[in-house]
Amino acid sequence: MDFLSINQQVFIRRSDGRIHQAGIIKLDGSVNKIVTVEWNEGVVTRGKEVPLNTIIKLNPQIYDAPAVIRPSQNNTLVSIPPRPAQAQASGQGPGPKAVMLARQRIATAVMPATAAAVPRTVPESPKDDVVVEIERLRVKRERRRQVHDETRALRQSLKDADPKNPNWEIARMLRMHRMQMTFQPESFASTPTKQHQILVCVRKRPLNRRELNNFEPDVVSVPNRELLVVHEPRKQVNLTKFLEHHNFRFDYTFDDDCSNAQVHERTARPLVRHIFEGGMATCFAYGQTGSGKTHTMGGVFTGKQQNCRDGIYALAAGDVFEYLRHPKYARLGLTVSCSFFELYGTRVYDLLMPGKPQLRVLEDGKQKVQVVGLTEEPVANTDDVLKLLELGNSVRTSGQTSANSKSSRSHAVFQIVLRLPPLGQLHGKFSLIDLAGNERGADNSSSNRLTRLEGAEINKSLLALKECIRALGRQSAHLPFRGSKLTQVLRDSFIGGKKVRTCMIAMISPSLRSVEHTLNTLRYADRVKELTAHALAKGKLPAHDANLAQSNSLPDITNQATQVSRVSSSASMPGVDTHAEHMHSIWNAYTVGSALEDENLAYFNEATDNYDNGNGEATKS
Repeated sequence: MDFLSINQQVFIRRSDGRIHQAGIIKLDGSVNKIVTVEWNEGVVTRGKEVPLNTIIKLNPQIYDAPAVIRPSQNNTLVSIPPRPAQAQASGQGPGPKAVMLARQRIATAVMPATAAAVPRTVPESPKDDVVVEIERLRVKRERRRQVHDETRALRQSLKDADPKNPNWEIARMLRMHRMQMTFQPESFASTPTKQHQILVCVRKRPLNRRELNNFEPDVVSVPNRELLVVHEPRKQVNLTKFLEHHNFRFDYTFDDDCSNAQVHERTARPLVRHIFEGGMATCFAYGQTGSGKTHTMGGVFTGKQQNCRDGIYALAAGDVFEYLRHPKYARLGLTVSCSFFELYGTRVYDLLMPGKPQLRVLEDGKQKVQVVGLTEEPVANTDDVLKLLELGNSVRTSGQTSANSKSSRSHAVFQIVLRLPPLGQLHGKFSLIDLAGNERGADNSSSNRLTRLEGAEINKSLLALKECIRALGRQSAHLPFRGSKLTQVLRDSFIGGKKVRTCMIAMISPSLRSVEHTLNTLRYADRVKELTAHALAKGKLPAHDANLAQSNSLPDITNQATQVSRVSSSASMPGVDTHAEHMHSIWNAYTVGSALEDENLAYFNEATDNYDNGNGEATKS
């Protein structure tokens, strides 16, 4: 700062790299050491703050300039003769020749000192910080473009390797992830049979022809006989695709290579022995429409024809007759009879009677639910059972939905009943249920009101079934079996403590299009199993889930509202009035919802009555 002064001209470097002179208007000698300069560009005055180091680099002549007049080696000074007195007095100066001679003498005297100075080369001034930053950004941009070009070329090469597959990127991520997974295939013969009160299994069906033609990838992996992983495709904020892996664990997991016989060996066969020991057993298949429930329970389809011999219905009946020949049970003299009925909405139809008449579900004096007029056909061998199955499947209600061209729109219940002679006392009952396919309202593309009501009734009954199984697993004193007609009919399959056993087979589809349905089905099954005594520890439920798990049924809400009204009338507890008003508002909302539900149900029943007149939209064969 000592070599600089105000209004001094110095060289500066502009942001675009130009170098020109500017005048100093301010010197900041603090720690920052900033020099403020300004210059004129036409009629505009511009300014800039420049670090002192930059000024030093661009102006070396200020700090290292040699002296114009230096002392000679013999320490003599060069003197300039004074102007003659006559010239000063007369006001006339020396002539041009005298001036030239004087300048030559000065130059001759100074020349030795000037020649002794060492010549100095000025180094190239470094670039300004702004210029360096611009250069760095340019290099970074070029590198980024190069990486993008390489990535684009790599993606194009991978896409060309599978040109017809629109899901090639997801399929590649699945292959890369499965290469890192550990698969432990083991046969069911080496695994012991599990004897749980509630058994939850999952079966994965293979991809069908339509899914293979659409190049849909398989997003479900089965590492072993208990684990199952769902690879859900997701997108980040920058639209980058990635896979989110959901892990589930159940009692058994069946991959797409397992047959109906293998599924039956681990699910229904242990329950057949249970009914011979005087118990009640229930086995049902749950899943979305088109996931293979009817294929598993009823048998393999060959075109539109179903082979009932390969289904769990027929396989379980064969086990029943096999146990009848066992010496331990042959002495009991048990008789076998079968019934086959369906629940369509809130109505029950007998599938073994001509014309498929409607039945009533009532409670007798012992508070046992009875299906009035239900046919029980005695059977002597497996062939008799197959005839009943073929008759019932031929008249079962089905319809076309957006998810499946032939969707089961009713719950089919096939019961094998063991009775003791001579009075026909009930000894054991095995209920095999092919549930209707669950559907989300958002996936139902039809605007038909009847179809929407069908889906609502199906989902309502499935929710009530789950709550009953959860209450059974908790050994709860209250079972909400009145939540739907399905659970009301199966009441004796939930009441009885240790004499009651249930097996749930969750059917899932492995296609990419059905990944959300698959996750919903697995979560449904997982919620059923996690509260049983033998469930694997998977952490505590969140607070909101725990509240939902303990939600009250309709009778409990009624009782709570009555109790609150009684307490509020006494007015002995502070804050009870507010709670009573809240409970009454809940009850009033429920009453309004029930009225709307009754109106929809009345319309539904009226529409089903008009099927024979051609007013129905669904197909009822």
